[in-house]
Amino acid sequence: MKIRIGYEIIYDFPQPTPVIMALGAHFTRASDVITPDYLVTSPAVPITPYRDAFGNWCSRIVAPAGRIRLSADGMVRDTGLLDEVVPSAMQHRIEDLPPDTLMFLLGSRYCETDRLTETAWSLFGHTPEGWPRVQAICDYVHNHIQFGYEHARPTMSAFEVYNERRGVCRDFAHLAIAFCRCMNIPARYCTGYLGDIGMPPPYGVMDFAGWFEAWLGGKWRTFDPRNNMPRIGRVLIAIGRDATDVPITHTFGPNTLVSFKVWTDEVL
Repeated sequence: MKIRIGYEIIYDFPQPTPVIMALGAHFTRASDVITPDYLVTSPAVPITPYRDAFGNWCSRIVAPAGRIRLSADGMVRDTGLLDEVVPSAMQHRIEDLPPDTLMFLLGSRYCETDRLTETAWSLFGHTPEGWPRVQAICDYVHNHIQFGYEHARPTMSAFEVYNERRGVCRDFAHLAIAFCRCMNIPARYCTGYLGDIGMPPPYGVMDFAGWFEAWLGGKWRTFDPRNNMPRIGRVLIAIGRDATDVPITHTFGPNTLVSFKVWTDEVL
């Protein structure tokens, strides 16, 4: 299967403004790239690439005053298979976890484990460890949180999602991540492309997606409490502790978002 991926984001800036971006397909998909999704700016400005603390490829620019268009249009190969489901994947004892997973047990900006631990153990302490426990967490979040773009709020945290019972895909992921960490399961936030390949219409407006990965059975496993079902064509962009670490764009000054478009389509 071939999947076309890309975006067009237009901003207005009142003054020259630094911007950092995590917008390209993750390096783990490098061997799948047919046409690279290179960042293009209009007007053209110097782009400085760098790798962040989580290994994500990012870019830096200084946007000039006025309007700027950020865009990319690439193509990747995909297996066309559904997300892997491994009910036998085991939960590891904390003392047996690899050192690089330990940070994903800790609370973070949008995943307040200190405020949700008692709740998590009361809800999931009776569930079987490993994959079944993470799935139980996803089931709970999926069934108890109302999805709606009108509920989006850039500062919403997992604790607020739990209390308000509403949010968008990143909020579903944050709450599930916080619950996993409370239950001693490393969990990390993922952002990327997820289209409607294999799904029946009608199709909603395309956007970047948020999901998470849990460390089970010796590897990172994909979970998606927003959709709560295996999906086809997931293309990772970046991973981090939560959305703080993987902003699609982070602007260091006032601006107006004029237009935002995302596409991820199967190429027949």
